[in-house]
Amino acid sequence: MKKEKIILRPEEEFIRLDNALKLSGNVDTGGQAKIAIQNGEVLLNGEICTMRGKKLRDGDIVEFEDMILEVCSDPKKSGI
Repeated sequence: MKKEKIILRPEEEFIRLDNALKLSGNVDTGGQAKIAIQNGEVLLNGEICTMRGKKLRDGDIVEFEDMILEVCSDPKKSGI
C-alpha cells in the first residue's frame, strides 16, 4: 500500500473526506468520491465511513483502494 500525508494548512482545522480523496488523487471528481464513500469503500480509522462530508482532523487515517492517507497538522509528525 502507498502511504501519503495530507497536511492541513495552519488556518484549517479539518478537511472533508471527499476533498481528501480528491486531493490525494485517488479520485478525479467529487462525484467519484461520493460514490466510493457511499458504497462503503473507504475506511476512516479502521471503520467504514459513509459520510462524504465527514471532517477529518489531525491524526485521522483514511484507507481507500491501495492508499493510506494520514491527516496531519504538522508535516514533521506522522504515525504511518
